[in-house]
Amino acid sequence: QVQLVESGGGLVQAGGSLRLSCAASGRTFSTYDMAWFRQAPGKEREFVASITWNFGSANYAGSAKDRFIISRDNAKNTVYLQMNSLKPLDTAVYYCAARRSAYSQYATWGQGTQVTVSS
Repeated sequence: QVQLVESGGGLVQAGGSLRLSCAASGRTFSTYDMAWFRQAPGKEREFVASITWNFGSANYAGSAKDRFIISRDNAKNTVYLQMNSLKPLDTAVYYCAARRSAYSQYATWGQGTQVTVSS
């Protein structure tokens, strides 16, 4: 079993940057895909970015493209989300998630970390 813990959220001014971290503990698999999702008040949870654990191939939502960078450190069992040029619309709870492969659903989730971007 794998558990995920997010950190790094906080309050930042528009145009600023934050780096979110997601640490995995318990049984981990090098074949796991990792992803970041977010949920704003009154909105459905939406995909932000993903990265394969074995090869580091990244994918981004249109809202994150050219502003956010997802990366990983396999030695630390940690995935990161570098968030640049933040906008007030980026305000949300950000969640880390894991899945066994592209053919599986994200079934393991962290508790979330709040990101608030002021105008």
